[in-house]
Amino acid sequence: MDKLTTLANAARFDVCGGGCGGNTREVSPLNFIHQAALPNGGTVPLFKVLLTNICVNDCAYCVNQIGRDIARCSFQSEELARVFMEMHAKRMVKGLFLSSGIGCDASRTMESMIKTVEILRYRHRFNGYIHMKILPGARFDCVEAGCKLASRVSVNIEAPTAGHLAVLSRKKDLRDGILERMRWVKQIKSEYETLVPSGQTTQFVVGAAGESDRDILNTSQNLYKEMGLKRVYFSAFHPIAGSRLEGVNPAPPMREHRLYEVDWLHRVYGFSPGEVALALGKNGNLPLTRDPKLVIAQRQPWLFPVDINKASYEELLRVPGIGPVSAKRIIETRRETSISSVQQLKKIRVVTGHAVPFIWFRGMLAYEKQLSFLPQLDKEADEEEIEAAAGVGNGTYQDIV
Repeated sequence: MDKLTTLANAARFDVCGGGCGGNTREVSPLNFIHQAALPNGGTVPLFKVLLTNICVNDCAYCVNQIGRDIARCSFQSEELARVFMEMHAKRMVKGLFLSSGIGCDASRTMESMIKTVEILRYRHRFNGYIHMKILPGARFDCVEAGCKLASRVSVNIEAPTAGHLAVLSRKKDLRDGILERMRWVKQIKSEYETLVPSGQTTQFVVGAAGESDRDILNTSQNLYKEMGLKRVYFSAFHPIAGSRLEGVNPAPPMREHRLYEVDWLHRVYGFSPGEVALALGKNGNLPLTRDPKLVIAQRQPWLFPVDINKASYEELLRVPGIGPVSAKRIIETRRETSISSVQQLKKIRVVTGHAVPFIWFRGMLAYEKQLSFLPQLDKEADEEEIEAAAGVGNGTYQDIV
């Protein structure tokens, strides 16, 4: 229990599931059981733990960084597998999220992680969900073995560029230590299509290295394109006592939330990098007090209002207050009857308070009255800002490093 408490607490900043900005660090009273949020709004209990909190790295955002005066401990592979299976048999958990500090060597630590999962898969015949961290610097054979065993793997990038990562750690190497492992995972998945069915993910620490939201979005969009990532996660920075960044202010939780929202627009709604960039302010950051989808719509007034009875699925998705589910319901409803009232849209679960200024249907007031926000646009954005924002995401993969 002492090990569980220590190593589960040490794993709390590793994000393993979440919807659009949900608080993924919430834990149950048993801090080793993590209620991971699912995209559909539900949760799934995962056994979330580190193999060891011993680490040779000096990451200034991490509670386990070398030199900190904290209790250090490790699980043996047999021991950790047994604890998991006991909890699984009692239906306390449905899956495993296994990460680790890096002991004397990344590959040797990964070998112990792999042995743990092999015991679960082959001896205990556990066929459920396992998310395994790929440790930066681990050998190719370790990465390949992890991919053959896990449902999902992830290599945490933490920072958007090599310069930003250097602020966080003097030891980590972005190009050869982290991006190379991501490429290996992509290569292995392409050779064995059935491996890693839940895909590859990564995580950013937000607000630790002076990076802007533009920096994070530019890199995350390139990673989706070049590495075929399934998800990008964001973890708001919290300063660690005794670290080099002890005096840096914590990142607002709302900043993490806004990044999840624009990531959702890009990944699920199909917004282009240029469209997403319209939500950024002149400082390269997303406004904390305004919905990014609403900002994007207001900065493209020529697209609205859309005819709710004729608009395509893609056009509907660009209307604030309309998501994939409500857009499909609108299209299904139109096959039977025309939409002619706000009440009909409410029944379809459209957020009409956001949507009404951007839509039109027969019987509505003249759309000029509905678009009362237009006079404010000159104060919100000018042509130069929009043109600059539209350049986000157009860089090459090499721009990341």
